[in-house]
Formats: sequence, structure tokens, C-alpha cells
Amino acid sequence: MKREIIDASQLELEDNVVSIKRVTKVVKGGRNMRFTALVVVGDKNGHVGAGLGKAAEIPEAIRKGKEAAIKQMISLPLDANGSVPHDYTGKFGSASVLLKRAPEGTGIIAGGPARSVLELAGFKNIRTKSLGSNNKQNVVLATIQGLSQLKTPEEVAKLRGISVDQIEG
Repeated sequence: MKREIIDASQLELEDNVVSIKRVTKVVKGGRNMRFTALVVVGDKNGHVGAGLGKAAEIPEAIRKGKEAAIKQMISLPLDANGSVPHDYTGKFGSASVLLKRAPEGTGIIAGGPARSVLELAGFKNIRTKSLGSNNKQNVVLATIQGLSQLKTPEEVAKLRGISVDQIEG
């Protein structure tokens, strides 16, 4: 994964709670109830991250999830019409998310967990298909993993030692 330090204090971040689960730990004295919150954070301009927060109360779990998401933020390449530069399949666990280019006017065609990541990342036209597991946490992380592996035509041209015109044409 491409990891570059992103200063979140300069970004106007929005967050979206994808899921809240109640988890129970059975101990000798009874059951311990806690909550886990899966939170996606983005600036709708090429920066997105996801985090998991766990706490005894829901608001605290959401706050922790948001902090974890800010620490995990990645920077993404957006092309001219707000789509991905090329098709890619992101994988995490047994979840796979196919990310496909889309022409202007398509909009975001994606399922719930992947949609929240793509909207907060700033994509306008993209098609996705969730393959394999439909576990929300794994779908979100597969989407982010796929987005982090995208390369711009300039990066590919530099790696191959040829011009951008040769790649696009």
C-alpha cells in the first residue's frame, strides 16, 4: 500500500458510520457488552481512510473509529471525469471489490459499504462489484486496498520508461 503522511488538520473531513455492532464477551460474572463502530473518513477530494473503534458506549466507539480512520488515510488518483485511472480488483480476506472506470454521467454504482468509501473519496463516476464475502468491514477494507494500488498514467510511464502518449494511445 502507498503510505504517505497526510496532515488531516488541513483537510475538511466528513465521516460516515458504516456499521455498529454489539459484541459480547462471556466471563465468569456474566456478559460484558461492548460496541464496535466501522467509520469511513474522507475529504471528497482524493483522501479516504477507514477505522474500527471499540468501546462500552456507541459515541465513544464512533469517536475512536474516526481517530483510527484519520490515522489510516490514503491519497488517491482521480482522473478528469472523477473515475479511477484503470480497472482494479481490491482484495481483503475473502472479500473482493472490482473497481471499474466509468464515463461521465454514470454516477457511483456501488453497494452500501463500498459506496460510502467511494463517495467520501470524491469519485463521481465509477462502477463496482462486490465479489466473495459481503462482510461490511472486509468490503470496506478491500475497497480501500484496491484504491491504494491505483496508479496514474504518469506513474506507469515513469516505471516503464516510456511516454504517457504511448500508454494512452
